[in-house]
Amino acid sequence: WAEVLDADAFSVFKHNGIFDQKTAQSFRDNILSRGCTEDEAILYRRFRGHDPAPEALLEKLGIIVR
Repeated sequence: WAEVLDADAFSVFKHNGIFDQKTAQSFRDNILSRGCTEDEAILYRRFRGHDPAPEALLEKLGIIVR
């Protein structure tokens, strides 16, 4: 499951640009600075706008191609 979270979270950085300040700030505000203060699923949804999706991991592993 950690790999799903990793791939899905990183996919937003790939989509918006690896150095996109808005994405980085959202990750910092919603994930890094909040750790264990709220349910992790809520924090993740706040960052990504949806639940973690396994498609990003499948794409990373070369199982699906977009």
